[in-house]
Amino acid sequence: MVARLLIALLLFLQTVFETEPASAGELCRKCHPGHYAERGSCSSCHLGNPASERRNIAHTQLISGRFARFTLGNGSEVQEGTRLIEQFACRRCHVIAGLGNRLSANLDAAANLKKPEDLAGSILRPVRSMPDFRNGEREITAIVNALLAASAKQRSTDAGQPQVVHFSRSGKSGQDIFSRLCGSCHSMLSERLGALGSGSNIGPNLSGLYSPFYPKTFRDRTFWKEADLARWLKNPREIRTWSRMQPVNLTLLELRELETVLIQHQRPSAGITGGKP
Repeated sequence: MVARLLIALLLFLQTVFETEPASAGELCRKCHPGHYAERGSCSSCHLGNPASERRNIAHTQLISGRFARFTLGNGSEVQEGTRLIEQFACRRCHVIAGLGNRLSANLDAAANLKKPEDLAGSILRPVRSMPDFRNGEREITAIVNALLAASAKQRSTDAGQPQVVHFSRSGKSGQDIFSRLCGSCHSMLSERLGALGSGSNIGPNLSGLYSPFYPKTFRDRTFWKEADLARWLKNPREIRTWSRMQPVNLTLLELRELETVLIQHQRPSAGITGGKP
C-alpha cells in the first residue's frame, strides 16, 4: 500500500515538473520566441507578468519591443532620443531626468505611470499649446526610449505640483495682453494663467522663454534675458536680419504688463527643477 502511494506521488510530481517550466520567464516563451537570453528573464526588458499564462494578466504594463530598447543600455536609439529632446527644447515645459520647468507634465513620473504608446501618442497628436514637431515614427520611438531611460534612473512617480487646467472658452480667456498682442502668432504656457495664444504653428512657442531650457535664439545664439524683450520688440531685424517679425510699438505700461506675463506668470526661477542640462 505504501509503495503504491509512493509511486503515485512520484508520478504526480513528474507530471507537475513536466508541465510547469523551470522558471517563470519561460511562460512568456510559450507564445513568444526568446531573444537576448543572456539578459535574463523576459520581464527584465518587457516587464509584464511572466508568472501567468492568462494574456490579460501576463501583458499588464507590458513594454513592446520598439519601446524596450532602452533596457539594452545607452545605445544609438537612446542617444538619438536624448539629442531630439535637446533639439526641441522639451524641458522648457517638462521635467526630464530631474531637469526642466514645471509648466506641464513631469515626464519622469509620466513614463512610470503611462504606457509607452500613450507617450508616443502625445507627441504624435500634441495637446493645445504643445508645439507640433511633426516627428515621424522613428523619431518618436527614439524619444520615448530616451524618456523611459531617464525615468528609470529617477525612479519617481511624483508628478510635482498640481497643474491648473485652463479651458480655452472659460473665464476671461484671451483678454490678457499676451493673447491680444502676441497670441495670433505665438503661444505659451504660464503657471498662473495657463495656456495663452493660439499661434503655435506660426511663431515659436514662448514657454519658458527666460529659463536655461529655452533654445538659444537671441543674438549670436545666446539665451534670452529679461532686458532683451524691449530691444527685440522695437526692431526684431536689428537682432536677426532674417526675422519675419515686424516691429511692435508698445507703450511703457503695455511693455511692463507683457513682461509680467512672460516673466512672473511663467515664474521660471520657482518652476525649475535642477540646473542647466
